[in-house]
Formats: sequence, structure tokens, C-alpha cells
Amino acid sequence: MKNYMKLEIPSKSVNEAFARAAVGAFAAQTDLNVEELADIKTSVSEAVTNSIIHGYRNERGIIYIECGLSEKDGKCMIEVTVRDEGCGIADIEKAMEPLFTTAADEERSGMGFTVMQSFMDSLKVTSEPGTGTTVTMTKQIGVGADD
Repeated sequence: MKNYMKLEIPSKSVNEAFARAAVGAFAAQTDLNVEELADIKTSVSEAVTNSIIHGYRNERGIIYIECGLSEKDGKCMIEVTVRDEGCGIADIEKAMEPLFTTAADEERSGMGFTVMQSFMDSLKVTSEPGTGTTVTMTKQIGVGADD
């Protein structure tokens, strides 16, 4: 690991933008382009929003965010992990289907995991009901990070 950061934030909607900006600022130390930065920030927004809306069901909890930079085949890789200790997901496969949502309101599109899969190179979701959910995303960016 060339560099890393850890962040803990309360599961408040106002903190989604902060998480997005913090991860974006961390990623900006690399040679990424505007599109790569937007992809990473959007994916973080989706993961954090999922923790707030679905994981904690709008109750208070902590969202843990970790980012790491590494080199693979001469290219910089970023790994972002978003974890909560919320209600967990009983059926991950079903939850990852486009348009599926557990939110009671009509404003949720059910596209969060689909967006993350589209914008990142890999997406891994682990969860256990009553324990929480961990979303790990990776993306190859730029041509390498400076030390």
C-alpha cells in the first residue's frame, strides 16, 4: 500500500457530500482524470447513501470509510471500502439487482449497486443480517501516484 486514509462519520445525510469530497481529495494525489474522479466520487456517494438509508434505516450509526492506493502493473489502483454496522442484507444477490430497493419511499431508484458496478472496476459486497454491510470497490487510475 503506497498510501491510505480512514474516516468515520455519523450516518447523517449531510455527511454524504463530505465523504464524497474526502475520498475525492485523497484520490486527487494521483494522475487521475476528471471522469475517473467523478466515477469514484459518485460510487462513494452511492455506498454511503446505502448505509444511511438501508443499513441504518435513517437511524444513527457510524459509517467507516477506508481508501488505499497501490501499484499494479505500473498503474495506480485505488480501493475504497465503505462499512456500516446496520441491519445487514439478507439476500445480496437480490439487493444488487437493478431497481430493487428496500426503501419505503418512492424516491429511491434501486440503482446504487448498479452505479457502483458501472463506475468501478470491481465491487464486492459482504453482509450479514444484524451485523452490517461492507462494500469494497477498486478502480485503476492514471499512470501512477507520486510518493
